[in-house]
Amino acid sequence: MAQEPIATKGNFLHIYDFRVQAGEEARFIELFEKFDYSDDNPMHKSSAQVKDGVLCRDTEDPQRFFLIAEWADIEEHAKIRKILANEIKPEFIKYIEGGKFVPKYVEVVSSTPDEILQKAAG
Repeated sequence: MAQEPIATKGNFLHIYDFRVQAGEEARFIELFEKFDYSDDNPMHKSSAQVKDGVLCRDTEDPQRFFLIAEWADIEEHAKIRKILANEIKPEFIKYIEGGKFVPKYVEVVSSTPDEILQKAAG
């Protein structure tokens, strides 16, 4: 099976980098998944989302988390994020230190072309 790039050149990643209150990590994950996998999550309804997000936990700091996903349009993501923050207010946010849940946006400027990946799998 050929490898696949984590993201496609020309798209964008949102990278949330945040800490969860000590002792609340399991509760945070539980509430995050409950919301993320629900029909109430407007992110999953946007055609601008290319690859669904993944929640990652730092291997050296169990309170530090990252949320990363691929989008074709970061303005669309930012618009939906404001709705989440101002209207929906998911419960998991209350476990984030400082209550700040704002991503850094990065542009994918290089990803291995498919023909290279196919040759490597050969």
